[in-house]
Amino acid sequence: MTEFGKFLRARRGEVRPADVGLPAGTGTRRTPGLRREELAALAGVSIDYYIRLERGKETHPSPSVVEALADALRLNQEESGFLHELAARAARRAPEPRPRPSRRVRPTVTQLLETLRPNPAYVVSRTNDLLAANPGGLRLLHGIADWPERQRNTVRYTFLHPAARELWADWEQKAKGCVAQLRAIAGTDPDAPDLAALVGELIVKSPDFNRLWERYEVHTIGDGEKTLRHPEVGTMTLSHEGLSLNRAQGQRLIIYMAPPGSPDHDKMTLLDLATSGPSVSSGETAPVSPSRRQG
Repeated sequence: MTEFGKFLRARRGEVRPADVGLPAGTGTRRTPGLRREELAALAGVSIDYYIRLERGKETHPSPSVVEALADALRLNQEESGFLHELAARAARRAPEPRPRPSRRVRPTVTQLLETLRPNPAYVVSRTNDLLAANPGGLRLLHGIADWPERQRNTVRYTFLHPAARELWADWEQKAKGCVAQLRAIAGTDPDAPDLAALVGELIVKSPDFNRLWERYEVHTIGDGEKTLRHPEVGTMTLSHEGLSLNRAQGQRLIIYMAPPGSPDHDKMTLLDLATSGPSVSSGETAPVSPSRRQG
């Protein structure tokens, strides 16, 4: 079965007949969501063709068929794009492997982390390896600094660090977001070594990760708000933004904020002051080219 077929099967299990205007019918349903024949009818394709799609025996659905399936499954724009990408990958026999993303963090990005203080901020790779952080950013993820630098990953932290479930007030929602973001990467680069290694480890070590991974939810992380129960400064609610860095192979800058003068801002500032020293880098620091040193 292709990833395209696995996605279809997982997502039709999430759609109830009533959600799409179908009667529940009589007797016990063998599937919690839509049956294959129901989804095929909603998408306007034959049941035999749909079964071939789900089992990976048909790998060249037209864009219009993919769009019809997305509509029938009530996918949002991001999820629909993900389904189209999976269909395109299924049609390619030998996808070109992509190079492993760099862990190098540019000196200007490290400087930016310093200028953002007292706002907690850190840089992560596309699979959420923690590459660099200012003091507040490192301390915000309570206990992650106890791990070796190469082990520091915010998704691994969420599922495997004993402090994480207490830190995130809504741990389940945080965990869902982590998995959905990795699923989004898997849609475009499922064979990437960095992704495969992280997912494989978490499937083995965390039943919760395995459960959420099988749901095939897709989401890219952007802005939002998180409530943290931090053992050093107490409970605080912070807004956050995730910004993609230019020329950095998927690296993102994550910044946490609170309104100036608010109790949450005071706690955020205390967190920054609790650790002396400049921003730290877990990855490699990229050299500055001569042209960049000038003006």
